[in-house]
Amino acid sequence: MKIFALAAAVIAFVAAPVQAHGPTRQKIVETVEIAKPVDQVWAIIKDYDALSKWHPAVASSVADKGNEVGSVRKVVLKAPGDPSFDEVLEKYDAAEHSYKYEIPKVDPKILPVNTYTSTISVLDNGKGGSTVEWKGAFYRGYMLNDPPPELNDEASAAAVRGVYRAGLDNIKALAESGK
Repeated sequence: MKIFALAAAVIAFVAAPVQAHGPTRQKIVETVEIAKPVDQVWAIIKDYDALSKWHPAVASSVADKGNEVGSVRKVVLKAPGDPSFDEVLEKYDAAEHSYKYEIPKVDPKILPVNTYTSTISVLDNGKGGSTVEWKGAFYRGYMLNDPPPELNDEASAAAVRGVYRAGLDNIKALAESGK
């Protein structure tokens, strides 16, 4: 009987770490089709510090070195208290109509993510128009086990999707209105 109890305890001890797991990396890809050529759409988003010109949630977006890799963009949101965070440009490729950036640290009350990287690209859709693709990878806002609902995987993914959709839909509206 003691051997059975000891074996059960060992199995429970070994199995416990398998059941307990931290966050998994989330990946989001959102796109929008725009009935305008790549160069015209790229002109809207190509300047790293122009985020406030095309994203409806952003009040200002000043980048200290423009489109130079390493440029830090301070993003201030249109929300009470002017919440803000910094983004760092990791890659900029004008020929490929794409740039990649990261958010080194953000208050999870502003955006519930950790270790966030993102790439936005304008692609030729083969029909005379463009596809804007915004993709990101991140961990949820709470890095330990048993996150509160507002910081779990689903909440983090929903927040990022919301950011992407608002930006992409506005890029489409701006491009197709000719403004």
